Amino acid sequence: MIKIKESELHFSFVRSSGPGGQHVNKVSTAVQLKYNISKSDISNDLKQRFIKKYEKRISKNGFITILAQSFKSQKKNREDAIKRLEKLFSDIKIDAIRIPTKPSRSSKVKRIENKKRRSQIKKRRMKVSLDD
Repeated sequence: MIKIKESELHFSFVRSSGPGGQHVNKVSTAVQLKYNISKSDISNDLKQRFIKKYEKRISKNGFITILAQSFKSQKKNREDAIKRLEKLFSDIKIDAIRIPTKPSRSSKVKRIENKKRRSQIKKRRMKVSLDD
């Protein structure tokens, strides 16, 4: 998992929407996290994969914005926003090179023996004829 530098994150605090009574109306607990992917200090390969996967979420000037307002405290919302950004990075798949392999001799023998065993079980289920 990639660790993002705190200096590259830009936080702004806004008022949360939704129910909550007077608390919502007077306290700015929602966190708006902005991260500039184009100027970040990560490898170019990872940047390109991130941009390709999340191109609809990235603004024209290279910022990705995450709004966290699930919790009542500013601190928890801030932590939630950082975790969500890290999750976006962890969801990027790195294609593994598949090395083709062949089954071993013993696994081939086991497979054939298992097939023979199943065949015998199924033959025993058949009706017995008196002609034989």
